[in-house]
Amino acid sequence: MGIVQRQGLRNTIISYLGLGLGFVNTAFILPRLLAPDQVGLTRVLVSIATIYAQLAAFGFANTGVRFFPYFRNRENGHHGFLPLLLGLPLLGFAVVTLGFWLGRPLIMGQYAKDAALLGPYYGWVIALALFTLLYNLQDAYLRALYHSAFSSFMQEIVLRVLIVGAALLFGQGLISFHAFVLAYIGAYSVISLLLTLYLLRIGELHLKPNGEALRVRPLGELLGFGGFALLSNLSGTIIGSIDALMVGSRLGLAAAGIYSIAFFISTALSIPFRSLYKIAFPLLADYWKENAMGKMADFYQRTTRLNTAVGCWLALGIGLNLDFIYSLMKPEYAAGATSVILLLLGRLIDGITGVNGLIVVTSPRYRYDLFFNLSLALTTVLMNLLLIPPFGLTGAALATLLAMTSINLARTWFVWHSYRLQPFDRTIPLLVLAAAAAGGAAWWMPPVHSVFVTMLLRSAVLTGLYGSAVLGLKLLPEAQTLVNRIIPGRFRQS
Repeated sequence: MGIVQRQGLRNTIISYLGLGLGFVNTAFILPRLLAPDQVGLTRVLVSIATIYAQLAAFGFANTGVRFFPYFRNRENGHHGFLPLLLGLPLLGFAVVTLGFWLGRPLIMGQYAKDAALLGPYYGWVIALALFTLLYNLQDAYLRALYHSAFSSFMQEIVLRVLIVGAALLFGQGLISFHAFVLAYIGAYSVISLLLTLYLLRIGELHLKPNGEALRVRPLGELLGFGGFALLSNLSGTIIGSIDALMVGSRLGLAAAGIYSIAFFISTALSIPFRSLYKIAFPLLADYWKENAMGKMADFYQRTTRLNTAVGCWLALGIGLNLDFIYSLMKPEYAAGATSVILLLLGRLIDGITGVNGLIVVTSPRYRYDLFFNLSLALTTVLMNLLLIPPFGLTGAALATLLAMTSINLARTWFVWHSYRLQPFDRTIPLLVLAAAAAGGAAWWMPPVHSVFVTMLLRSAVLTGLYGSAVLGLKLLPEAQTLVNRIIPGRFRQS
C-alpha cells in the first residue's frame, strides 16, 4: 500500500473518531460542566481567532498545497518553500494584529453586555489566532508532503482530549475558569508545537531562507491564487461561525453558548453526509475526466436517495428525543430545542439536495463554487441581522435554514441548467412521507416515567415502522440488496 493510500486510510479512521469524539464532547460533556456563558465565551474566542488567522494567512495554506510540487526538492530544502509559506502569513498576521488591537473599542462594543467576561481574554485572542495560523500552515505543508495523518490526529483527537481534560479539571474544582480558558488556548499551542517537532523528526523542518523561493514561481501568481483561496475559505468560516458570533453580540454570551450546543447537536446529522462526500469527491472528478455523464447522473440520484433515507431517520431520531438529550446537560441549555429542530431541517435539506456542491466544484465551471459560497455567507449574515432581533435564538437557526435552503435550490438549478443533471427520482417523496408517518407514530407515543425509556421506545417505533416501509415498498435498493444477503429469500426484488 502506497503512502497516499496509507495516509488516506488513517485520515478516514481519525476523521470518524474525531467526529464522534467532538460530538460527545461538545454536545454532552462540556454542557454538563460549563454554564452557557462559559461555553459561549470559548465559542466566540475560537470563532474570532479562526477568522483572524484566515485573514492573516491570505489563503497561503491552500497555496502551499497547490504549488509545492514546483518546489519539491528535499536535498535543497525545497528551495526555501517553508520559510516562504510561513513568512508572508506572519507578515500578514502582524498587520491584522495591529488592526485587531486598534479595533478593540469597536469589537468590544459589540459585546458590551458581557464585557466583564470577554474583556480579560481579548489579548489572548492574538495568541489563539497565532497558534491557529501556525497549525494551519504546518498542516498544509504536511499535506503537501503526504504526511497528513499526524496533523489530523492532533486536531481531531489530541486537541479535543486536551480540552475535555481541562473541562473535567474545572468541573472537579481543581482549576478556576480563568485557568480553564488559558488551558483551552494552550491546547492549540500544544498541537502546533507537536507539529513542529514532528517536522523536525521526519527531517522536513527546513527553516533556512532561500532566495530561490521567489524564482521558482512568480510571487504574483502565489498571491493571486491565495486571494482566491482566501475568499473561498473565509466564506466557509463565516457560514460556520457567524451565527454564534452574532447571537453573542446581540443576545449575550450565554445565548451564544446555548445556540452553540444546539448547533453541535444538529451536526450529528451531517456525519453520514460527510463520510459519503469523502468518497464522492474523487469519484466525481473521475467522471468529469471520462465525461461519463450517465454514470454521474446515476451516482447523483443514488447518493441523494441514500442521504434522504438516512437523513430523515437521523433527523427524526434526534428531534423526537431532545428531552433525553437535554436531560444530560444543565437545564439552561434546553432553551435551544427549537433551534435544534430548525438546524436539523436545514442540514436535512442540504443532504437531500445531494452532492450538487461537489459536482460544481469538480466541474469545468468550478469557479462558480466561489460565487455560491460567497452568496451563502452574505445571505447568512443578512438573515441573521434581520431575524435575530425579533426572534432571538430561533431567528439565528431560521436564518441558517433559509440560507442553506436558498443556496441549495440555486446550486441544484445551476447543475440542471448547465449539465441537465438533477438528483430526484420518484422514491424521494415516498421516503419523506414514510419518515413523516413513522415519526408521527413515534411522537404520539405517551412519555413514560423515564426519559431514557421514552427515548428507547420512540426510537424503536420510529426505526421499526420506517425500516419496514423502506424495505416493504422497496424504496432503497442498496438496503434491499444488503437484506437479501443477510436473509436469503426475504424481501427479494421482483
